[in-house]
Amino acid sequence: MDVEQARALAVEAAEAAGGLLLEGTRGALGVRAKGGGGDVVTDLDLASEKLLVERILTAYPGHAVIAEESGLLGAADAEYTWLIDPLDGTNNVAIGLPAYVVGVALCRASRPILGVVHDPVTARTWSAVRGRGAYTGEGVRLAPPPRPLPHGPLLAWTQGYAVTRDDTAVLSLKAALERTARRVLQLWAPLLSWAMLARGDIDGVVGYRAEAVDLPAGALIAREAGIEIRALDGSPFDERVDGQADDRSFVAAHPRLLPSLLEVARAAVTR
Repeated sequence: MDVEQARALAVEAAEAAGGLLLEGTRGALGVRAKGGGGDVVTDLDLASEKLLVERILTAYPGHAVIAEESGLLGAADAEYTWLIDPLDGTNNVAIGLPAYVVGVALCRASRPILGVVHDPVTARTWSAVRGRGAYTGEGVRLAPPPRPLPHGPLLAWTQGYAVTRDDTAVLSLKAALERTARRVLQLWAPLLSWAMLARGDIDGVVGYRAEAVDLPAGALIAREAGIEIRALDGSPFDERVDGQADDRSFVAAHPRLLPSLLEVARAAVTR
């Protein structure tokens, strides 16, 4: 399989979906509840997903697709599986906050080999192929240097939808991060956080039982930009789509910052 050709297709599809979202946010939104945890879905999620699925399965009919709203589509036993987040930041869109992205990842035997994130608001795209680096849409390689942190790191936080408000590990971990960091951002758009980390705009991302569909694309881009990702206990992070099951918890940061963040995380979750 030509992975660069797949990258070109994914970039084109993500940018087309982004154009659809950008235009759609200028009008009335059809917003409705999704599940019982306060999450929502909009007509834009469904329209963007339809566009992405159709383009991918038309080009690769023998592949599988796991889409956020539709679930598994295509060949269930395929060697290659695409993960689609058609609108990462739905809750932001629902309240008129222009912070959302489109995410597409390609996995081979459950391991991410390609990731694309597109920001419709700023018209910027980032992509990575495993072992070949991460790049902007203009072809500039992402490799942010470590930043001076006189007032602590700037971090982003993400957690899965199933995490409850009274989860003691979450409460302890978030409190520890707030004491350590200059700011802890909760953007409601994890893929946007990954792009910011890969660019060097923020210093780390901490996740607790993160969602599977929006993790691989951003994490691969960050890794290929030189970011390290570990499980909360410091062990290697299992990046396979079916590897961590429900416990996709991690610390991601520049190698120089990672040890200190892991120390904070380990102390918080082992109390």
